[in-house]
Amino acid sequence: MIIDAILLTLKLALLTTAVLLLMCLPLSHWLAKTRSSFKPILEAIVALPLVLPPTVLGFYLLIWMSPNHILGRWWMNVFDQPLAFSFSGLVLGSVLYSLPFVVQPLQRTFEAQSKQVREAAFTLGANSWQTFWTIQLPLARPGLIAASVLGFAHTVGEFGVVLMIGGNIPGQTQVLSILLFDQVESSRIQEAHWLAAGLVITSLITLFSLYRWNRFAAVKVGI
Repeated sequence: MIIDAILLTLKLALLTTAVLLLMCLPLSHWLAKTRSSFKPILEAIVALPLVLPPTVLGFYLLIWMSPNHILGRWWMNVFDQPLAFSFSGLVLGSVLYSLPFVVQPLQRTFEAQSKQVREAAFTLGANSWQTFWTIQLPLARPGLIAASVLGFAHTVGEFGVVLMIGGNIPGQTQVLSILLFDQVESSRIQEAHWLAAGLVITSLITLFSLYRWNRFAAVKVGI
């Protein structure tokens, strides 16, 4: 059971992180460079999961995933299976809930990049697309790594949203955080101790590695 939960958690975290990077690279770059009056509104929406109780987000997602709602009905018609209480539903919920943990590090990284670097690229004949892929994105590597690690780690630690939209179905939606809850609820305290300790140690190692790498990167560039 625990092996299935580990594999499912890793699958969810990896897929969620990949989707978030694809979404958040253009979004964070736009937020970093735009002067639009809509920027504060969009930033507030992106950051909402940081302050919103996970059960609130999970509740509304559960409603949207219902076959009675347009999203859930469309999914049922296309894939012939419900979106709620499925792995696909977990991915959607995880992407929304972990969004600020990927957008914000990338946005700060793009904001810190010198305007003169882009202007120099333009004077050499590079267009905006070439400048982004050949100059800005390589320079954003520290933020990209931080965003990936934070998005992955946050997805692994999710509970409220996952429980609301996925329930506790072994092999399908029972990730590690849900398995821990199930063990405590079933009075399997010793097993819960081992699982909780493993999650604490893994999280600590992940964050230590990230901070260590950031420090090494800062020293390497002379910051």
